Amino acid sequence: MKRVLLSGNEAIALGAYCAGVRVAAAYPGTPSTEILEEIATHPDIYCEWSPNEKVALEVGIGSCLGGARSLVAMKHVGLNVAADPWMTLPYIGVNAGLVLVVADDPGMHSSQNEQDSRYYARMAKVPLLEPADSQEAFEMVEAALDISERYDTPVLLRIETRISHSRTVVEYREERRRVDLPYEKDAVKRVMIPGHARMRHPVVIERLEDLKREAESFPINLVEMRSTRVGIVTSGVCYQYARDAFPEASILKLGFVYPFPEKLIHEFASHFRRLYVVEELEPFLEDGLKAMGLDVVGKTRIPRDGELDPTLVGKSLAELIEMDTGTQAGGWTPPHPRAGVPTSAELPGRPPVMCPGCPHRGLFYALSRS
Repeated sequence: MKRVLLSGNEAIALGAYCAGVRVAAAYPGTPSTEILEEIATHPDIYCEWSPNEKVALEVGIGSCLGGARSLVAMKHVGLNVAADPWMTLPYIGVNAGLVLVVADDPGMHSSQNEQDSRYYARMAKVPLLEPADSQEAFEMVEAALDISERYDTPVLLRIETRISHSRTVVEYREERRRVDLPYEKDAVKRVMIPGHARMRHPVVIERLEDLKREAESFPINLVEMRSTRVGIVTSGVCYQYARDAFPEASILKLGFVYPFPEKLIHEFASHFRRLYVVEELEPFLEDGLKAMGLDVVGKTRIPRDGELDPTLVGKSLAELIEMDTGTQAGGWTPPHPRAGVPTSAELPGRPPVMCPGCPHRGLFYALSRS
């Protein structure tokens, strides 16, 4: 067993190698760019920078149907470009596994909008996985490919900027799986003319029910029972923020985010009068839990724009938790910054610049001087 310090992007690349991915395609864009750059260091994986994200996904579709495990990577705005094949792919299904890694950018560090890609999983009726650190990012690549093949569906693996670029320890065995499936011709399943699509849509709906049962036993879902007064539901990097802000709270961390593991959530909720939902951007988890009839609080307190952090999560929920429980807010106390260490508000701004070697730099330099 090896131990190495990796960013989330590097861990996904390593996971792709160990899981037997044979084809990887992507279009560059922070915070996802390094995924393909790292995968390209493995010579036995075919890698391609595609002209755009739609083409990248279509390359992945073709290779997975041909029997090669495939990974496609892009940032959140790229999934808008790839939405056309993405919405039809669940009808077609896969042969070898296909995982689409999408990197959201809360806070818009290098993006033109702030977008929550989790809704693309719901729209397409496909499973959504979300890692909380690099170890989970590594493990979820293989888990996603296995789910993809067992349920004949693409899988969306969503990460965020802090997972992409933060480094944590990853333990792994340096061995590579071999997956080589034969191509099977099936025009009714592979060619989505309206007559075929009408037959396939009920299959997609039925599959979603099967995936709900899969979500219940997903090993990376984590229940941490501590205080019986404060229960938090979260996923992804927000688990780190919630745990730092409320070290004594009980937390349900979802790794299999959609479809919801409803039995697991109800069992966790049964210990609390109210649940608190910690998530970045839109109220995806919150709305889902409310639809299950649960009393939850989330975006009425926590901002739905920008990045979160432990201090912001703590300040947003502490007063309400104290009112609800009559006790100190799950162990939260305002953090004391270390002497001499600047806060994020005090650091100089770093606006995005064109990459070294970008062919557009000369033109824009000339335009800026005119």
